[in-house]
Amino acid sequence: MKAMILPRARPVEENPLQLADLPLPEPGAGQIRVRVQACSVCHTDLHLAEGEIALPKLPVVPGHQVVGRVDALGAGVSRFAVGDRVGVPWLYSACGVCDYCQRGLENLCDSAQFTGQHVDGGFAESLVVSDRFAYSIPAGLAAEQAAPLLCAGIIGYRSLRLSGIQPGGCLGLYGFGASAHVTIQIARHWGCRVYVFTRSEEHRRHALQLGAAWAGQAQDTPPAELDSAITFAPTGWLVPQALRALRKGGTVAINAIHMSPIPEMPYALLYGERTVRSVANATRRDAEELLRLAAEIPIHTDIELYPLAEVNAVLQRLKRSEIQGAAVLQIP
Repeated sequence: MKAMILPRARPVEENPLQLADLPLPEPGAGQIRVRVQACSVCHTDLHLAEGEIALPKLPVVPGHQVVGRVDALGAGVSRFAVGDRVGVPWLYSACGVCDYCQRGLENLCDSAQFTGQHVDGGFAESLVVSDRFAYSIPAGLAAEQAAPLLCAGIIGYRSLRLSGIQPGGCLGLYGFGASAHVTIQIARHWGCRVYVFTRSEEHRRHALQLGAAWAGQAQDTPPAELDSAITFAPTGWLVPQALRALRKGGTVAINAIHMSPIPEMPYALLYGERTVRSVANATRRDAEELLRLAAEIPIHTDIELYPLAEVNAVLQRLKRSEIQGAAVLQIP
């Protein structure tokens, strides 16, 4: 099968991913094989390619926002049948027995494995995954539209939950890429007023088109105090900016797997029972609830389509913040 492999981490300007022919994977017990139709490209893929996140497996096939059809079943699989459409997200597996897993926090499991990091992912024609960590894709949602939901959507939904935002509340989004453009649709569905902070004029226009009440830059003061805020860009200096706009008792949720240092800041920004918390991965519950919401709202993902072989160019555009919405690889 054709796949884009990462032999070693390098700056994306050096085209670190290489097209390769790999053996077709065979599903083991409890696994399904997925014939990939689309895989969205994530900032996490960028961090992996450049070595900013640990690479326990090399070479590795990145990609963790995967949509395709089941084409082979391992022994004991009962959740899916050949021909079913499924999605494969970032969380590839968890141990199921540790304290975190028992409390529904499998995203914090010390033995968790992640798609495209510990195991080969979706920048390929096929991959295998446990049937317990794959999800049915709602009918009527095209593969290319569904792919960004498998990470950008899921982690954005978890960030909303951890931010403590309530229906009708005032929410700030710092950065407006693939995850934020899905998150705003959920927040607007909940009746929230959304204020978007981004340096890109094009992204500000996009936010307003999707129902933002206001759009400006991170240093600007919004028209109203924020009940909650989510930072999407991997830049630590945004955290004190978000705290500056946050009302007492509010929460800043940091939606980032890798981020530059948070600068020293006056305690007054945090005082007043304001909270800063990270968002680490996501759970199966998050995935299931987000996909149900995607069909209910319905969520529309703005996408740019590319062939598999152009993934290095996509990562370069992502690094320069040139992607509108989400980039999706089509894999025929």
